[in-house]
Amino acid sequence: MRYDYPVIDCDVLVIGGGSAGAMAAVRAKEVDPGQRVVVFEKGEIKYSGCIARGMDALNIVAVPGISTPELYVESNSLACEGIMDEPVSYRMCERSWDLLKKLESWDVCFPVDERGQYEVLQVHPKGRFCVTMKEPELKAILAKKVLESGVRVLNRTMAVELLKNGERVTGAIGMNVRTGEVIVCNAKAVILSAGGTARFGLPNNGYLYGVYDFPGNTGDGYCLAYRAGAELSGFEYTLIYYIIKDINAPLLYITLTRGANLLNAFGAHREKEHPSIKSMLLEHHEGRGPMRIIMSHLPEKKIKEIEDILFTTERPVQERFFKGRDVDFRSGEIELWPTECFLCGGHGMTGVRVNEKAETNVPGLYAAGDTSLVARGHLSGAFVFGEISAENATDYSAKADDPELERDQVASFLKKKDSRLDQSGNPVPIEEFEYKVRRMINDYIVPPKNEYKLNNALWWMDRFRKELVELVRIRDVHDLFKAYEVENIIQCATMSATASKERKESRWGMWHFRHDYPDVNDREWMKHIVLSRGEAPEDIKISHKEIIKM
Repeated sequence: MRYDYPVIDCDVLVIGGGSAGAMAAVRAKEVDPGQRVVVFEKGEIKYSGCIARGMDALNIVAVPGISTPELYVESNSLACEGIMDEPVSYRMCERSWDLLKKLESWDVCFPVDERGQYEVLQVHPKGRFCVTMKEPELKAILAKKVLESGVRVLNRTMAVELLKNGERVTGAIGMNVRTGEVIVCNAKAVILSAGGTARFGLPNNGYLYGVYDFPGNTGDGYCLAYRAGAELSGFEYTLIYYIIKDINAPLLYITLTRGANLLNAFGAHREKEHPSIKSMLLEHHEGRGPMRIIMSHLPEKKIKEIEDILFTTERPVQERFFKGRDVDFRSGEIELWPTECFLCGGHGMTGVRVNEKAETNVPGLYAAGDTSLVARGHLSGAFVFGEISAENATDYSAKADDPELERDQVASFLKKKDSRLDQSGNPVPIEEFEYKVRRMINDYIVPPKNEYKLNNALWWMDRFRKELVELVRIRDVHDLFKAYEVENIIQCATMSATASKERKESRWGMWHFRHDYPDVNDREWMKHIVLSRGEAPEDIKISHKEIIKM
């Protein structure tokens, strides 16, 4: 039967081709080379996701003889202040060594010394788990592996809706962000790996895309899962990093572990205290900031080593940035500043709830990477749960019936899409509207929080949801896909304000600090705040779930 849109069939559909999605696609083909695997990638898979190019470390590896999964669980629980399910973190760390060896077999570079030993840094509260990497082409290596595996990659394709048959997820609707073409994928199993909500709060420089993480991450995975009935948690964990002012790029541990000094505004040294983002934010807000990095005392060889990492592997644009600011590491200083607020599973604790098999509570739906809740899993978590999701999605799809096309659901989406395109006469440009939405997120959701601010956030998000339809101008396909992104940002803000209002305590330093409840309250709040969909997307149901121990 012919339709007005192309329909493709597959066994496993991966939504998002970043670190987790690329690894999931490769692993799915390794487990069953004959199965059909498709990737929807909103950008270009060769340079998409949080590691658009290279990486300087694999954050979590239990190197034999140095650390263990048990110690990692203990250490990460301290970092999460107890709000962490232990089995998923244990499983991730348990597979981390084999993962490193697999990456090495793909010619990913992990430097070793003359004795053949890896450089393993301490960046966690307990134990050494961070193995240095020197691989400026990491994402290109992953993308090449995906394509060589025979995976079908649809670049520039944003997933806009999951398809369901009863309780089971059976595929997704995608839209080409350049042409507007709609494509429907029937799938036996779906893996969500579309990142977190990086484009959330507004950076101080006012640039909509000048965010710490990949700006294409607008909470698509969270919202797809939420609308399909999946449980989410950790939306009160509103991350703010403390890194290079105005460019929002990382360098803290790259410099400090190589001898750089960290000073506050009054010249007091901080590097000896193993500074955390949390402690530096607190010092900044108490008036002793901004913090700054000084490297003038280091030998030239060490400075060149740092420059080599920063300017080739970890965001090469930094070289041009520092030259433009007349900053020379040999004589100047690097000023640090708080970033915008964002939501993330990898760096934080926000995401779709999954078990050790990467399963959500919705049959046929899996999650990995920043979309999933594997607390503070970083790149290791993305890779490992990418593999785990692929293994279990493959097993599920092998036993599942071929799904029939849900034509009514597609027709409903197309009707709404056409109505959006009818908004060409509305007065407000989508860019101005997004700026206003994210400025209100800064005003009312960014910590410190209180009941009054969070209530105002919910009022504004409800208003924005209506104005997106009544006032925002949609001139073309570009505006249309922006409208879908902003709709997801609004939904994530609503969920964040709802979860923040529910957790009536302060926890995680500045990341969930409430002036009206300034103390940690383990007795009442050592548990997850879980969100799920009610009758409508704006009707958020709240429940509490106990912490899962080993």
